[in-house]
Order: sequence, then structure tokens, then C-alpha cells
Amino acid sequence: MLEELRKKLITNLKTYMKESDIESIEEALNYAISLSEGIVHHDGSDYILHIVRTAIILSELHSDKVCIISSLLGWIPTMRSDVSLENIKEREYGEEIFNIVESLYKISNIRLKDEAQASAIALRKILVGLSTDVRVIIVKLASRLDNLREIYTKPDEIQKIKCIETENVLIPIAHRLGINYIKSELEDLTLKYLRPEGYNEVLELLDAGYGELNGYIDEMKDELSKMLVDEGIKFRIKGRVKSIHSLYEKMSKGKRWKDIYDVLALRIIVEKESECYLAIGLIHAKYRPLPKRFKDYIAQPKENMYQSLHTGVIGPNGNVFEIQIRTEEMDEIAECGIASHWSYKENGSKAIQNLMEQKLEMFRDAMELTNSEEEVVKGFDELFISNMVYVFTPNGDVMELPEGSTPVDFAYRIHSHIGDTMINAIVNDQIVPMDYKLQNDDIVKINTNESSTPNKEWLKFVKTNQARSRIKSYFSKQDRDGFIAKGEELLIKEIKRRHWNQNEIMSVENVEKLLKMLKLKDLEELYLSLGSLRFSANYCLGLLAEDKPTGANLILEKIQSGKIPEKEENYKNDIIVKGCDNCLIAIANCCKPVLGDEIVGYITKGNGIAVHKQNCSNLKNMDSRFIDVSWNEQTTNTYTARLLVRTNNINNNLLEIVTKSAQRGLSIESINIINHDNISYEILVKVPNTEVLKTFMNDLETLDFVTGVERELK
Repeated sequence: MLEELRKKLITNLKTYMKESDIESIEEALNYAISLSEGIVHHDGSDYILHIVRTAIILSELHSDKVCIISSLLGWIPTMRSDVSLENIKEREYGEEIFNIVESLYKISNIRLKDEAQASAIALRKILVGLSTDVRVIIVKLASRLDNLREIYTKPDEIQKIKCIETENVLIPIAHRLGINYIKSELEDLTLKYLRPEGYNEVLELLDAGYGELNGYIDEMKDELSKMLVDEGIKFRIKGRVKSIHSLYEKMSKGKRWKDIYDVLALRIIVEKESECYLAIGLIHAKYRPLPKRFKDYIAQPKENMYQSLHTGVIGPNGNVFEIQIRTEEMDEIAECGIASHWSYKENGSKAIQNLMEQKLEMFRDAMELTNSEEEVVKGFDELFISNMVYVFTPNGDVMELPEGSTPVDFAYRIHSHIGDTMINAIVNDQIVPMDYKLQNDDIVKINTNESSTPNKEWLKFVKTNQARSRIKSYFSKQDRDGFIAKGEELLIKEIKRRHWNQNEIMSVENVEKLLKMLKLKDLEELYLSLGSLRFSANYCLGLLAEDKPTGANLILEKIQSGKIPEKEENYKNDIIVKGCDNCLIAIANCCKPVLGDEIVGYITKGNGIAVHKQNCSNLKNMDSRFIDVSWNEQTTNTYTARLLVRTNNINNNLLEIVTKSAQRGLSIESINIINHDNISYEILVKVPNTEVLKTFMNDLETLDFVTGVERELK
């Protein structure tokens, strides 16, 4: 069996890959085989068979050498505890392959915990976040396709979980990457195991008329072939009955079987683009075309580079046929999407290389969606689930946007400066409101004015995360610039009040001295700190005056002098320091106290008051500048807590941990693996108080693989 699979892989590779690359793949395959002895799959078969079948699927996608070698090696650190990532790195396969293998190792054991949307969102976030190269996800998709082809050997419950995970997470990703070859088969397989009644109903209807339907396809193929041969056009022609999943979708929306007319599909593949148009003309001359079914995606490609001519015609015996006409290269891009695009890289196809960058940028954007669970959900819905509309620039370039997008989204998709300076939009030669929802085939022109700026009202209706983040970024920068200008003004005003020479006090030497004392990067950051009232101008200039006490001493002097108001003040900070409501206060990073912890304040030199847990071990190394502080019980803020989660295995259990946080409505800032023998995780989680934190820690301790959870001190 293994030898047969090896031969099939090499045969596939020889159709598109140079000999030296094939030799590199064979070497990696031999290495993988040498490490596979005794490792079996769930059904008792040799695990290496699954690995080679995955590589075969990738070769059918015309994936590149890096992708296929990574698929052959990616399982090794997970299944062989005696072979580490460093061992693989030492074999010098190259940085690209090592990075992909490392990512595959990290995501090897993450699973959908349950059927809740939060679990799917969490898994998508982890999968995308750990996939620094799109080829990581392509390998994952190919591996899952092989798993589902063999899933009939697994128990029903495992079949269900795997298929739900595939439907909610992997199929949307395959769709956005344009990998129809994998997407369509995954759709049929998940339907078979998740909704067997619907699957079997469609299958029975197809089987009942299978011979007849294939007879219609063969008859139409013969007629089209004769027509194309007579015109001297070289071609390939493929015919099929539409997929079970697509027919099920139509029936689930209320269509009766007898009302589904486009069951029969044909694809004609020719050598040259001009022959696509010649073929469509011949077909329309002989068969009556259906109204509104002709689409020219060659002259106006979709943004994902999909190109083809589409038409629907009434063929022999009154049957409706859906016909697609395209070239070989168009067909490969349509079927394999980004998975095959590396094979064109050396040929200098700028359009395809640009597409790769667009898709990679899409994933990078997804990794930045960390502000809130709501934004994560919206971002992933936009990237992987939303229906798309295709609109055009006045020059005829196609733009792909989520359904519901507006001219503002369109402007920011072109360039952030276009969005920032837009004044109105013209759609199909008519001025439209800024919140107009774009439709397929709209021609959109954006008018700009260099003196124009974004409007905060746009945030109420923009659809894309890209537009939303750019608008927010603009106003954040405006606030920053305002603070910088205000800070400079405050400093100059204080210098004049002291009757000091501005040039002398702001000399390069003095500025560098001040920045060092305040631990700031440059003069702009100093102005920003002054304008945002982090420091006062009086305090900063006091640091430069040798006869003036430091900020720490001023606070101590104030406290020791007893000059503290007797009445309770209306404190605005999370931490209360009586008599110092405007003090600069920071939560200590070493122990990270949260509301409910016993705390103490320490007066730092130049950075205000640092708040520690009272049992923080670092306090013993500090001098006597301690003051009493307390929590403002009215605060509604959240605080970052650092946890150490110890486990009893080497599997990656990120999903279970993320799911527990999602169930409590908590946001995880970061997760780091800090021990690779029995994996331990360092987690930064945002919580409102110690009560919620303790509940979350108890939740984690209920997980089978967790041996202990504790708050960690740095």
C-alpha cells in the first residue's frame, strides 16, 4: 500500500515539478517513513499512509515543494516524543519549512470543544493566529480531507465532532482561499455524516435518474465536441451532475426536485483565451441561452483571480445545462485557489503574486482582531462567512467586499488615504449616501479632497473591519497630535513662569537627561506624556533643578506632613491614595494585583506610585517608600492576571483553555507555552476582580489534563 501511494505521489509531482524538487521531497518522505514504524492511525492502519495520502492531495492541488515537504514532516514532533523541532531544524530543510512544521506542531491537537459559536470562533482564531504562512492552513485542509474520507471507521460521536469542526471552521477558510477542489468534497462529506437523511434523500433522487442524467450529459458532450472539432479548437470537456451538497442546499431553501433545472453541468477547457469567446459564441448560436445566466469573469475577474465564462442553455430534450468555459491556467486557479499559486511564482505572474499578498494580508488582519470577543466574531464573519459583492472601479478593476459594504468600505479597501479624504461617492453615475449598500456590478467612483477628514459617524455603518480600524486609527492619531501640541505648550508656559531661559533648559544634554530619568523614548513622547497629564510640567522641570525635591520625595513629604484631607474625596482612579487623587498610579507587572487583592503602594522615582500585592516577594528588596492605598470599589475596569497552568501531557490543549475563558466572558491577552515536556501555559487574562479570577481558575482545574493552576510572579 505504501509503495503504491509513493508511486502515485511521484507520478503527480512529475506533471508540474522539476526533478531537483522531486528529489528533495523523496528525501523528506524517506525520513518520515524511517520514523513512522509502530505509529498507527485510529483504525489500526500505519499512520504514514495518512501522511502520504495528504501529500498526494496537495500534489493534486499543484502545491509547491515547501508545502509538500512540510506536510511530510509536520506530524513528527507530535507523534515522536524523541524527535524535537530542533532535530528537524538540524536537517537544514530551510527556514520556510521549519516555520511551517513548527506551526503545524502548535495546532496539531487543538479541537472544537463543543457546538457553540464561541468554540468555532476560538478555534478559527487559534488556527489563523498560529498560521504565519497560509500553507499551514492548506496542509491542514488536505489532512482533514483525507481524515473525512476515512472517518467511517470512527465512532458516530467522533464523526459528528470532526464534521461540525470542518463545517464551522475549515470549509469557510477553504472557501475564502478559493480551494474549491477541497471545499466541495468536504461539504459533501460533512453533509453525509451530519445530515444523513438529507444526504440520502438527494442521493436516492440522483440514483433514480443517474443513468438518464449521465445519458443527457454524454449526449451534450458529443454535440459540443463535434462542434469544437469542426472549428479546429483543441479542448478538454468534463461533465457531471451537480454536487449533492449544492442540490441539498437548493432543496433546503424550499425548491422541489422537479423545479431544480441546473442539475447538469459541463466544463470546457481550451488552450487560449480567445477560444473561450469563440466557443461561447458557437454554443449560443446553436442552443437557446437562458436570460441573465451569462457571466464574463474573464474580462472582469473576481478579486480572488477566478476567471471563466458562465452560461446556461437549453440543450437536447429540453434539459438545462450550466456550462463553464476557461483555459487550463484559469481552471487550475478556480479549482486549487491559492494552494497552487506558488507553482507560478517563478514564471513572474504578478497578478497571482499580488493575490498571495492579499490573502496573507487577510490573515494578518484576522490576527489583529484582539480587542474584544465581539470584534473577533465580526472580523471572522467578514473574512470567512459573509456573502461577498463584486463591484468595480471606473477603470474596470474588480473589488471584493462583504455583503452590506458601503462606499466608505470601498474607499478604505483601495487605500487608507482615499478613505480619509473622501467627500462623496458616485455609483453608476449617481451620487449616493455614504451609507449606501453596494450591489453586485456597481461601478463606484470616490471623490476626494485633500482638506477633508473622516467622520466619526461612519463608524455607525461601515461593514469591514479594515475601514473601522482605519477610522479609529485616524482619530487616535488626531488625539495623539493634540496631546503632543498641548504638552509642548504646557512645558513652555512652565519655563516662562519660572523665568528660565528656554534654549538653555531645553538643551540636548538636559532633554536627554530628562528622558532618561522619565524612561521616555524621545521629546515627542515627553510632550505626549505632558499633554495627556501623565506627568506635570512642574514635576519634569523640577527634576532638572538640583535644589528641588524629586516627585517621590514630594509625595512622601505630603503624606508625612499629615496634610491629608479629612473628608472623603470623589476619586476617579481605580486605586485610592488619600490626598493624591491626581497621582500617577501603575499596577506592578511582577505580581499584577486585581480588584480584591490586598495591596500596598510604593513611591517610585519618576513613575508615580506602583501598586503591588501585599505578599509580593519583590517588596523585600525595596526601601521604605511605602504608602497605604486601597481599591476604588466603584470601578468597572478589568485587570490583567498572570496564571501558570500545569498539565500532565505533551498535547496542545489551547482550545479547551480558550473555551473555558469564552464561557465566562473573559478575554485572554496571550498564551505562551513555557515547558515542552509536560506542557505548561503562561496565560494573561483580563478579569474584573479576584472572585471571577478564582472561578476561572477552578474551571481550568476541572479539565482532565490540568494538574494545577496558580497565579505567577515575575
